Amino acid sequence: MAKKPKRPTRDEFELEELGERLVEAYQEGIELLFEVWNWEEPVAGLIVKMDSRTRLVHVAKGEEITKIPFMDIMKVNNNAS
Repeated sequence: MAKKPKRPTRDEFELEELGERLVEAYQEGIELLFEVWNWEEPVAGLIVKMDSRTRLVHVAKGEEITKIPFMDIMKVNNNAS
């Protein structure tokens, strides 16, 4: 059985900074481009929900909603257009 590559580790500061950026984009209605670990394509859209219980970030693009595990978000950019 092939082993999956390990997700890169990030320190507490990086995760806190990412969380603050996501909250700000959520509150301001800013569309983001998400680079997600081990996903082929980046995900673009608006954050419609941040679920602290499941640790999923719900991103909407049109009618489609993608749920991204917070720990798998590697990078976010504001130029999602």
